[in-house]
Amino acid sequence: CSRRCPPGALEAEEKMAAPRSEGFPASEPGAAPYGNFPNYSRFHPPEGRVRLLPGGLLRSLFPAAARPLLGLDVGCNSGELSVALYRHLLGLQESEGGLDQPTAGKDLNLLCCDIDPALIERAQQGSPFPASISFANLDIMDCSAREPFLSSYLRQFGRSTFDIVFCMSVTMWIHLNHGDSGLVEFLAFLSSLCKYLLIEPQPWKCYRAAARRLRKLGRKDFDHFRSLAIKGDMAARITQILTRNCAMELVRCFGSTSWDRSLLLFKSTSSAREDGESSEQEQ
Repeated sequence: CSRRCPPGALEAEEKMAAPRSEGFPASEPGAAPYGNFPNYSRFHPPEGRVRLLPGGLLRSLFPAAARPLLGLDVGCNSGELSVALYRHLLGLQESEGGLDQPTAGKDLNLLCCDIDPALIERAQQGSPFPASISFANLDIMDCSAREPFLSSYLRQFGRSTFDIVFCMSVTMWIHLNHGDSGLVEFLAFLSSLCKYLLIEPQPWKCYRAAARRLRKLGRKDFDHFRSLAIKGDMAARITQILTRNCAMELVRCFGSTSWDRSLLLFKSTSSAREDGESSEQEQ
């Protein structure tokens, strides 16, 4: 990223990416050690992210690709950001959407997953694009569950990978609950799934804030927090992992949100994957 994001003032709760823990009522402030906050969009509104993305992004990234493009949103919470991204990427107004959407699904189909079934149920009930945005309950770190589920979805379109994957404020929760090795494995898996990856890492101060919230509530600390070796400038560390270990290159930093998180776009450098997908899309 050519420029550092300006410091923000907010250190609020984060987006979920792992199972809801038994004994942590959703109504108790800060009691979401896996990030599955039920009112996430109220304190980090979707427009805070989508306003950073240029109009026509999909057209510039995929000028000649066959439609529909396929997207995956990992850790979608209750879907507000997923829908906002979908509208923004397709240039749709707030008034557009519904069962009779004649054109939206022809351009992009978006699969959104989250491990919290209650949040997914809310997302399904409130979706304005049920024909082209799918919400599914899935633990992305469960290999036995994710592989057949994602493969089955892709096969519906004759594809083996997604065009673009979104990972918005999810990496910290993977890292805190699965450790350094879990974060590296997660990033490698996402990279293997797509041509482009749009990722919003949480900065290290959010790790400390999450641990502090648990301590204030008298809860058990995160299993891996004190033993993490990957720390510091998390946007830089994640960029390093993706570029050195995962055959990705940083294309662009779209700036940062008011709560001090960078939006980073990566592209696969695997020519075999790109060539294979191109031939599949032409069939």
